[in-house]
Amino acid sequence: MWGFLLCHLVALAEPGLNPKKTYEYKYEGMVNIGRGMPNLAESGVRLMCKVKIIGVSAQTFLLRVSNLNFEEFNGIPGKNTFDASPKLTKRIAAELSKPFMFEYAKGRVGDIRTSAEISDTIVNIVRGILGFFQVTVKTTQRVYELEELGIHGLCQSTYANEEDANSQELSITQIVDINNCKEKAAIYRGMALAVDNKLSRERGDSVISTVRYVYTVKPTVDGGLIKKAHALERQHFSPFNVKGGNSKLQAMKELVLLSVTDTVVTPAVGPMISRGNLVYKFVKVLAQIPILMKKLDDPVPKIADMIKRLAQVNIYQTDSATSEDVVVLFQLLRVTSLENHEVLWKQLSGNDEHRRWLLDTIVEVADARVLKFLKNRFKAGDISANEAGQTLLIAFNHLAAETDLMEMAKEFLSMPFSKSHPMLWNTVVLSYGSLVYRYCTYENGPSCPVAAVQPLLDLVIDGLKRNSELDMVLALKAIGNAGHPSSIKTIRRFLPGVSAAPVTLPARVLSAAVQSLRHLAIRDPHSVQDITVSLFVQRHLPTEIRMLACMILFETKPPLALVSTVTAFLLEEADMHVASFSYSLIWSIAKSSTPDNHFLSTACNVAVKILAPKFGRVSYHYSKAMHLDWFNDDFLIGTATEIFMLKNAASYIPTEIVTKGKFHFIGKILQLVELGFRAEGIKELFRQNIQVFNGHLSYTDFEAIFKVLQDWQTLPEDKPLLSAYTRIFGQEFFFADLNKDLIQSVIKTVSPSAGEESPVWKMIENLQKGMSWHWTKPFLMFETRYIQATSLGLPLEISKYYNTITTITVNAKAAINPPLTDRLGQLLTSDVSLVTDGFAGFSKDQFVFHGINTDLFQCGAELKSKTVVAMPWEFSMKMNIKQNTFEIDLPPCKKETKLFSVKFDVFAVSRNIEEPSFAKMTPMMPDSIEANEDIEPPMQRYLTSGQKIVKFDIYHPQVKVCAEANIYGAAFCVESEAKRSHYIEEYPLYYFLGYTNFAYTIRPVQPNKPVDKIHIEINASPTKYPVSVRHLLDTLRRLSKDATNRFHLSSGSSSSRTSRQASFKAKEASASEAWNATPEPLFTIKALAMSGNTKPEGYEAAAYYTPAAQMDNTQLIVSQVGEEANWKLCTDANVDKVRQEQLKMHLRWGAECQSYEMSMKTGTAHLPGSKPTLKAKIHWKTVSGYMTEIGKSIQKYIPGMAFLLGFYQKHDTNAKHEVSASVVAATASSIAMTIKLPDLTVYHQAIAIPIQVTDFEDGQQYMGNSTLEMHREL
Repeated sequence: MWGFLLCHLVALAEPGLNPKKTYEYKYEGMVNIGRGMPNLAESGVRLMCKVKIIGVSAQTFLLRVSNLNFEEFNGIPGKNTFDASPKLTKRIAAELSKPFMFEYAKGRVGDIRTSAEISDTIVNIVRGILGFFQVTVKTTQRVYELEELGIHGLCQSTYANEEDANSQELSITQIVDINNCKEKAAIYRGMALAVDNKLSRERGDSVISTVRYVYTVKPTVDGGLIKKAHALERQHFSPFNVKGGNSKLQAMKELVLLSVTDTVVTPAVGPMISRGNLVYKFVKVLAQIPILMKKLDDPVPKIADMIKRLAQVNIYQTDSATSEDVVVLFQLLRVTSLENHEVLWKQLSGNDEHRRWLLDTIVEVADARVLKFLKNRFKAGDISANEAGQTLLIAFNHLAAETDLMEMAKEFLSMPFSKSHPMLWNTVVLSYGSLVYRYCTYENGPSCPVAAVQPLLDLVIDGLKRNSELDMVLALKAIGNAGHPSSIKTIRRFLPGVSAAPVTLPARVLSAAVQSLRHLAIRDPHSVQDITVSLFVQRHLPTEIRMLACMILFETKPPLALVSTVTAFLLEEADMHVASFSYSLIWSIAKSSTPDNHFLSTACNVAVKILAPKFGRVSYHYSKAMHLDWFNDDFLIGTATEIFMLKNAASYIPTEIVTKGKFHFIGKILQLVELGFRAEGIKELFRQNIQVFNGHLSYTDFEAIFKVLQDWQTLPEDKPLLSAYTRIFGQEFFFADLNKDLIQSVIKTVSPSAGEESPVWKMIENLQKGMSWHWTKPFLMFETRYIQATSLGLPLEISKYYNTITTITVNAKAAINPPLTDRLGQLLTSDVSLVTDGFAGFSKDQFVFHGINTDLFQCGAELKSKTVVAMPWEFSMKMNIKQNTFEIDLPPCKKETKLFSVKFDVFAVSRNIEEPSFAKMTPMMPDSIEANEDIEPPMQRYLTSGQKIVKFDIYHPQVKVCAEANIYGAAFCVESEAKRSHYIEEYPLYYFLGYTNFAYTIRPVQPNKPVDKIHIEINASPTKYPVSVRHLLDTLRRLSKDATNRFHLSSGSSSSRTSRQASFKAKEASASEAWNATPEPLFTIKALAMSGNTKPEGYEAAAYYTPAAQMDNTQLIVSQVGEEANWKLCTDANVDKVRQEQLKMHLRWGAECQSYEMSMKTGTAHLPGSKPTLKAKIHWKTVSGYMTEIGKSIQKYIPGMAFLLGFYQKHDTNAKHEVSASVVAATASSIAMTIKLPDLTVYHQAIAIPIQVTDFEDGQQYMGNSTLEMHREL
């Protein structure tokens, strides 16, 4: 009996609807986005309506919406209100008022059907309303967990219910964990090349979302009746760690029962189609770019006009005011058809500028249309190989990686035009490999079909059969780009000791095969570990291959057991290059602080302790690996830099050099730029021809290297002298060989004996006639988008856009006297004049959007940033190469030019398609806020427990500094302005959210005299200088001698001073020999402001070099030119030839170099049995008041900075007017540093350094015995 009653109660509470009833509800949904702090602007929307649910059959119901009202909010909560949007309300109501049919039984919403013309945006809003009816009630349990379907996908839900004894109503609370969904209603785009890092996410995340539903359910005969329901969804987003401040999205919706009546007549409905279940549907959501909203009707003429306009305004220089319009152009192109693209091509391809703009922007269509467009171009052959390569490279890398598009992309591998040029073919093959990588990331993961990579596998096998080294290398590089798990079997065939058959392939092919495992190290680490360990332990393999295998092995993040195996093997290693490379790599990783190396660094620490006694001080002459990184938990950001230098015992020349950088951010790792150089041809050349080379990089060594390079013609035809490749985001897109034929071609082209057949000759002829060249490149550098369903049925989007326009313009005309007659070498003896003007610069626009993005409306927080670099020029130049003279004339500065500027701000944005011209963008920080004011929170959500008042600070510094050069009539100015609202709980986000402006400009000022032109003259030929300069040099010699004596006497014992004075006298005799010689300047530079017939004003500089037996002196004299001008700067630097590790410098400036004086001294020392030391001193006698003020300002910060950096400090009475510093290599991995100020000593005994200090003993041998004396002097 009790069981029957319990079942009856469960049935009464289970949500249900009576098919003979009509239910009327009031529905309200609201979403707002902002920082959730008082007096900061936010944006949002609110939708209110009445909902009728009419029974049609036992499990089929009809939903109708009436009395719709749509409102927008943009402003400060508590000060601004929601504003009605009648036009958009009318448009939404026109669709929502139509009937919607849905299946419903036992608290489960089934199939939803509507008429075909209803948009997906409206259907998703209805899903948000129906989401209230998807609820599970269990009266037998107070708390229970379920995995159930909802608008967010198949997610984990936790329920808690409580019965009201008085009303007998159930209060049900449901928490949906949308971070724990098997089939989440969310999509990612643009981040396929970034590797996920789970360990980083354990330290923090950039996005956190929570959803809570609260129901009031009344048991009835027909089942549980939902009387009231409320939902609250919160999402916190930050470009850094969300715990340190974030942008907040808050979505609320409420459903209240108004009445229940009997159904009199069931409304008639027309034809309907299925629109799926309750899960949010993404259909063409990527077409709408979130940072703009435009009406997209009739796009073809708009695109043509915009391309013509953008080409015109950027024809000479970058127009930063219109750079954002390029994003609008991308949006328009995405809504056009293939037929539209062909029409645009016919209209615009006849003009070079318009043609280039169309090709550069049509790639952002990013679907089948752009592939078909390119296929038509390849078949028609109406684009050049250069245009085809640039367009296809971007198109493939921005293409949506989908199955049907993969099949279309394969066709380019078999098109004849693709093989018409070697660089184009390389681009096609490598770009297809990149497309396969993204396809496997987005669509299939580990189960990526082998058909995607099969064309590349066929290419490499075909190259192996034909024994074509170039084809094998190209295909292996493309396979490496693809990173397809099924390619391991094919890669094995190219690796000795791993392949089932013997492998005898060139080292270059073996290297490409090993490096093709780099992406598989992440996707299939266990298989790659088996392969790389097998290669590493085979001592008969080439040294380079074993080191590359070790490098890839540690990319797999091997466990402690495997690291221990490698360590044990290294203890028995006889090849010092392999041992040095492996140990230095392990040592570097042991110092790593990035999350991805958290466990690996621990294992490497253990290995270092075992290997250090044997390999801790291996010379830098052997192969090395270096890994440097840092990571910040507050920002969840870090960087890593790796440098690999691979050598072998046969040559001092590295076989391969690789450098790469990585960027860690919000749980992902992005490989930035990787550069690789392979010098196999150079290595062979040195192996055959080098005679005198000891590896110490002395003058003798460089002389021997130069002689060997002159014999490059002895290289075989098929072996490149140098190979290079470039990878961006882990994808190789360029590689080239510098071979014998290319070198011969270049030498023949630029040879002094080359005649009219040389391309350089034709360039010179064109330059004499007048040449004009222009290049503009619009480029969407990245577009990353994350879109997630909200409980309201609106798409929440987090997007980042980075668009750039680069412009280079060169206009030039040259005159040559006497003119060229038969060979280029005549240029070396002719006077050449050149008149040129032009521009080089770019405008970069960055956008970050967090909010709601639909085809009808947008609201959210948006960061807009613009960076502009502008380098215009206009000058005339005369030069004579034989006489080493150059003259440049610049026009005076007449208008302000902004050379560099950065400007960004954060806005609350609201846009709707019915009124796109009335979009609202309110700065998140209004200008009216006053610092430190007490603000009464306008909404309860701002308050924490017991909090009544929220305090904050407004940080608004403004700086403008100009350095005026009145002689030239120009000023260089730096201006900056920042505006921040500081909430302590928002560190570090508040550093970046607010208005910022920084600019570096050059502007005209009132000159001393009218300036006609600025004349710059450079003379590098030795000339005799007048007696006045000789007298100045003699004076400088005497002053430098006196300062050096004071420098020596300022510290040290009397006995050491006596020894030093004796040594100094010997040097003085040597120095006198040099000074008594006739001084000749190495070069002179003049920068003069010319004004009619008056005497020019400006500055001139002369550099002198006076060699001597023991000490070489270099002097630089800068003098002001003008009437009664006597300001001079005199610099004297000398290097002791006997002790080359010592440098001294003496500065004097002011009237005839007499007003101010400063001396500096640096040197290294390594006493027998001691540690290497670097010491430096700065001593001053008199300095300007400006420098004194700067010094005092710096001195105030030193104690605080020393404390923050972990230095110890003590107050000492040190030498007056002197600052000294010493750095001692305390251990192989740390240094000790001491800094002495006149009244303070700062020191640290163990500062960890990221590189090893090695070669102590070797270094001492090369330094000679003079270090002891130098150490005593310092």
